[in-house]
Amino acid sequence: MSTIAPRPIRFVHQGQIREVSGLPPTTTVLQWLREHAHCTGTKEGCAEGDCGACTVVVGELDASTGAWQQKTVNACIQFLPTLDGKALVTVEDLHGADRPSLHPCQQAMVDCHGSQCGFCTPGFVMSLWHVYQTHEQAPTRSDLADALSGNLCRCTGYRPILDAGQKMFEAPRPAVDNAPLLSLMAALRQPTPQGLVYEGPSATDSTVKSRFFAPSSLDELAQLRQAMPHARLLAGSTDIGLWVTKQFKTVGDIIYLGQVPALQTITQLAPQGDQPGALEIGAGVSLEQAWSTLTDALPALREIWLRFASPPVRHAGTLVGNLANGSPIGDSAPILLALDASVLLRCGKQTREMPLSAFYLDYMKNALQAGEFIQSVRIPLPRVEQGQILRAYKISKRRDSDISALCAGLYIQLDGEVIRDARLGWGGMAATAKRAHLAEAALIGQPWTEATLRQAQAALAQDFQPMTDLRATKDYRHKVAANLLERFWLETRPASPLAASQVQVWPAQAA
Repeated sequence: MSTIAPRPIRFVHQGQIREVSGLPPTTTVLQWLREHAHCTGTKEGCAEGDCGACTVVVGELDASTGAWQQKTVNACIQFLPTLDGKALVTVEDLHGADRPSLHPCQQAMVDCHGSQCGFCTPGFVMSLWHVYQTHEQAPTRSDLADALSGNLCRCTGYRPILDAGQKMFEAPRPAVDNAPLLSLMAALRQPTPQGLVYEGPSATDSTVKSRFFAPSSLDELAQLRQAMPHARLLAGSTDIGLWVTKQFKTVGDIIYLGQVPALQTITQLAPQGDQPGALEIGAGVSLEQAWSTLTDALPALREIWLRFASPPVRHAGTLVGNLANGSPIGDSAPILLALDASVLLRCGKQTREMPLSAFYLDYMKNALQAGEFIQSVRIPLPRVEQGQILRAYKISKRRDSDISALCAGLYIQLDGEVIRDARLGWGGMAATAKRAHLAEAALIGQPWTEATLRQAQAALAQDFQPMTDLRATKDYRHKVAANLLERFWLETRPASPLAASQVQVWPAQAA
């Protein structure tokens, strides 16, 4: 158990250090803003991280360089203790008594008629402000659309808002003195003991205490987890936050991973003999950083990265958290199954490595033992020069920020025209993300021809018995899975493979 004494949550907001105590640990940032700080510019729309009306920016100092770094997050599902040691920026910070002129992103929204009812506007403004702060010049319209994919507008549509996103870079940049903010951030570090233990009343029973632990080292985290095997591990709160806001669950004691530097790292592992190079991604690495790094190594994953939830969700959520969640429709697991990834599990001082394909036991059940947690995930990287090919496909009702009806990660290794190895990972086809072993067997050792494809499609129909739900019917899933396998063949067949521009509509639309 942690020996650190409980203390208030401490963070920077509106030019001063705030200390918060006496609230439930599961109080969301949005609840605190509206009900306690009386900053009502940030809105509640969906209360589940989908609409972006509650978008805020969270900033912190890089632990090694001391440089400012920031990200957009959904205030409606972020628990307040996760702000400890950080800074919170909301729409009220962009314009006020000491800033009489609208910020360029706000003025551009006015000039371009980007707001009608105005409910979504503060969230859009914060996303635009984040783009403004992190870009020297206007991004392309397509990149702006990706940056705003987590913000929904039901009135004006996106054309005038995208216009505003480009126009805001035409105005002179306002002079900003960041010294006071950086000074406050540095002051937060000095008197604060390592880690955080916060105690507050349970959200569902004020007579019961709930605790929030934020250890600052991997060893302390391992000790806490062993001592409290039933405590809830929290990373980005993009799933657990909904347990509170939508299902009104009692979460109990929480162990937060976000303050452990050792879990924030991505390590490039060099090839050894026949073993390919790999990425080892820590349990605290955000989805955004993880998928950005994966896409740098594997450009075929770019579309999946951009369509995986939204920027605020990817900034907060973690890759390992998405795997540990165990949802059969999570987008990470199918691709990592195709890549033959493994998870490094830790209990106390002991670690063990397990193939991801063995980690999932049944619907929302995994192989973690009491007191154990995922420390990192290791992802082998295919070698193009050895004929190793990967593709990833996502099918959903809308393109951006939507849950998959099914998702596929498809990998083969070609030796000339013969398939030497195959791994086909699927999500949305079974109670867990799962490989299609019968279809793989139909491929391995065979020439990559249309006849082999048909055999694999027939086997794929035997691999899964998907369910019918609101996202898709059983028959639809079977049909689309077979079609995706055919698209994979069209893109990777030895004779006349189709270029990416020939199998999607987006380049034609852009032209």
